[in-house]
Amino acid sequence: MATTAQDVRTIALSLPDSGEKLAWGMPTFRVGGKIFASLADDDTVIGVKCPKEERAALIAAEPEKFFLRAGHDEHYAWIRVRLVAVADTTELGAILADSWRLVAPRRLAAAHPEVGGAH
Repeated sequence: MATTAQDVRTIALSLPDSGEKLAWGMPTFRVGGKIFASLADDDTVIGVKCPKEERAALIAAEPEKFFLRAGHDEHYAWIRVRLVAVADTTELGAILADSWRLVAPRRLAAAHPEVGGAH
């Protein structure tokens, strides 16, 4: 079963101190004022934080799921995720939690060890 934009919204907003704000015509999900996920305008793709050094391995392992938006993502620590290729809300939750943990203020992340990390 493919995941949906509504799944993204539900999971992202369930993460500690997360909120939604429209930017560039797209819903973005933030913690501590920083974006940890954005939903593409067609509701089929999300962008999430991802260390640059990890992106190539993710894309090589699952190119149907992960990709970079040419001309943009090369410069930032982000990766794109096709929602149709995400197995279920458990996997989506892990992807969003990892991104949240990369962006969340240290104290907030430390106060919520249950978010992100081990899958």
